Amino acid sequence: MTVPPRKDWPQPGPASEGGVLVTDVILATFRLNARLMEAAQDLAAHGGLTAAWWQVLGGVLDEPRSVAEVGRIMGVSRQGVQRIADLLVDRGLAEYQPNPSHRRAKLLACTEAGYWAIRQIAVAQHPFAAELSKGVALDELRTTLETMRTLITRLEEA
Repeated sequence: MTVPPRKDWPQPGPASEGGVLVTDVILATFRLNARLMEAAQDLAAHGGLTAAWWQVLGGVLDEPRSVAEVGRIMGVSRQGVQRIADLLVDRGLAEYQPNPSHRRAKLLACTEAGYWAIRQIAVAQHPFAAELSKGVALDELRTTLETMRTLITRLEEA
């Protein structure tokens, strides 16, 4: 890659107040994500899982889904979910079931061992979440969640 001299670099347009705030939200989200992933690793260990395994298994707790559906729900690639799904199946935490809607794309479903692992995580996660929420008003948390969902929708529609 050839880098032109700085004097030839394009100038960004003027920053809007909203753009500056969204940038600050994005940077704070990166930092929050890093801390949450550290916590998720510790919490997942209570069930003998990794954070990534917990995330994928969480995508099929309520009903079996295709690997592609889990990827869309969790915001990760189908290939990444497939790799983890195969590991979960190999360890007996999940199983593949026939998909009546698609002959080749089987459904991933949680097994009793998977539900047990999730229950062990929940025993540790509930007090963790309660402690983390202390000192933050419930209305602030609701507004944060609503804003995050709005930004996710805007990005997915872009």
